[in-house]
Amino acid sequence: MEKRSVLDLERDRQFCELCGKMENLLKCGRCRNSFYCSKDHQKQHWKKHKLTCKEADNTHGSKQTPEPEPAADDKPPGDGGAHETHQQKESAERARGDGTGDFITNAEGPAVVGGESGDPAAEDGSKNDKANDQARPSPQKLAVEYVVPCMNKHGVCVVDNFLGADTGMRVFEDVKALHDMGKFTDGQVVSQKSDSTKDIRGDKITWIEGREPGCEKIRFLMSRMDDLVRYCNGKLGNYTINGRTKAMVACYPGKGTGYVRHVDNPNGDGRCVTCIYYLNKNWDPKEHGGILRIFPEGKAQFADIEPKFDRLVFFWSDRRTPHEVQPAYVTRYAITVWYFDADERARAKEKYLTGAGEKGVKVELNKPSDPS
Repeated sequence: MEKRSVLDLERDRQFCELCGKMENLLKCGRCRNSFYCSKDHQKQHWKKHKLTCKEADNTHGSKQTPEPEPAADDKPPGDGGAHETHQQKESAERARGDGTGDFITNAEGPAVVGGESGDPAAEDGSKNDKANDQARPSPQKLAVEYVVPCMNKHGVCVVDNFLGADTGMRVFEDVKALHDMGKFTDGQVVSQKSDSTKDIRGDKITWIEGREPGCEKIRFLMSRMDDLVRYCNGKLGNYTINGRTKAMVACYPGKGTGYVRHVDNPNGDGRCVTCIYYLNKNWDPKEHGGILRIFPEGKAQFADIEPKFDRLVFFWSDRRTPHEVQPAYVTRYAITVWYFDADERARAKEKYLTGAGEKGVKVELNKPSDPS
């Protein structure tokens, strides 16, 4: 992993209170403790924020009535305004770190140094899936001996060759068919009222339950994800997982599209674990870009994860795991599922913080898969 400065670590704790974005933030001009990606998002969040927003350095103790919609920053950075931005562009792109091998394993065998199998056939699909299944650890063994300790130690976990090349290819075919049929629409942030969505994320998405015609292999993938999480349940931090979202099938259509640094669940909506499955064969990060860069909270490193074919990634959904998708220059496919913590989900429902759209729909975990 690449070393990061104290300033970088401080920035990791700052994000838009409404959508979780972490780039080019503006500070609330009144309390100077909360951040927003735009004046529009501050206005939308004001009903909640006004309950805790207090004048900074109010030494006289006089009671003041806040304005209905306090502005974050009326002027953009550099215009000489009295307000301030939290964050500037990094002066140079940082090189990929070297520590990702600590949280990458191979579902076809024991953990491997650096997360690479050393066998190009593992990604190209020339191995026989039945032969690999004989060496593949059971979901229980993979969960208990690898995923649980890895998540609790690093907050990030990567499993390569999760389904095997043949099955992974059939999942890809389901996704490609959805794309070819025009089922994808622009991805949304928490608030759909802002016109800045495309500045935040450039992916196209569709939500899949798994019962839709032509999505049988996507459903199979979700059942295998559920198997793994079921064996982890009760051992991942203090969470009790009782459901998940539908699958968000995403496509970055190349052309430099990405997703700025953000937090999946900045406001306690119940999502506790993010699970992503990648479908990109022969991915070359130097040529294709599209790296998932994770900034684990409190650690002086970041981790770069390639969106390789048949790779499964877990990380915490809350403020501990800011992350970004760097610009992709060819089509990049992924399937994401978020798992819910029972207690946080119940609290979120009471406060109406269950998330917008399909991300807020709870789906029961699939029944355990047939071992065969």
